[in-house]
Amino acid sequence: FCSTKENDSINSQPPNTETNPTLEDPTPDYMNLLGMVFSMCGLMLKLKWCAWIAVYCSFISFANSRSSEDTKQMMSSFMLSISAVVMSYLQNPQPMSPPW
Repeated sequence: FCSTKENDSINSQPPNTETNPTLEDPTPDYMNLLGMVFSMCGLMLKLKWCAWIAVYCSFISFANSRSSEDTKQMMSSFMLSISAVVMSYLQNPQPMSPPW
């Protein structure tokens, strides 16, 4: 006969993402892409709000990523967003003006 302890150990394993790709969360990838797009807009168009949104997206991407993922792309996105903020404030050190 089979004890309940063996059944619990079999059923308590997390589902495998290789066999079921719908379990993988695409949020870090989307936020990484959005962060790069907003940081490029912040750098090229000198829009401070785009640069700050890029930093926000980079933080969300970092917070939702898994530890097993490759961090090179995430760190490059984060550094690009920080450089967008720094460059936009170096070119125009005035605070952001409200849009209204």
